[in-house]
Amino acid sequence: MIAVAKIGGHQCLVSKGETLEVDKLSEEEGKTVQFETLLVSEEDGTNFKVGEPILNDVVVEAKILEHGRGDKVRVYKMKPRKRYRRTLGHRQDFTVIEITDIKTRQKPADKKAETKTPAKKTAAKPKTASPKKTTPKKTTAKKPAAKKTTAKKVEKTAKKS
Repeated sequence: MIAVAKIGGHQCLVSKGETLEVDKLSEEEGKTVQFETLLVSEEDGTNFKVGEPILNDVVVEAKILEHGRGDKVRVYKMKPRKRYRRTLGHRQDFTVIEITDIKTRQKPADKKAETKTPAKKTAAKPKTASPKKTTPKKTTAKKPAAKKTTAKKVEKTAKKS
């Protein structure tokens, strides 16, 4: 059985017995952790279930084997003719996990439903449709349009002598 699980913010295709290197998890070595499952199918790709967005009844279980740090990644920045050079480095933390099982959760049966004795049936009352309460629509009063005033052109006639 294979599954797509959400591990540390990433989606990983996993199968039982597989060993993965994922982003660092906060659990201790030797502990068992469970991850949300997005998709499950058989090895040949048949009988698959797709979650919306996750499958609530399927869990991927994994055992934490070890924690570690990856190789150093060097980042070199340079601007030509400006005498600008910077070298930065980074080592990413990781966790090695082994997928132990992909299993479905069993939904617990309702004990209350089994232990209750059947109650006496009473005559069912027919449901009547209650009238819907309607609120009157609020209408806003229209404001009268402002009067348009036209600027009077003053003609000045100047006589040149």
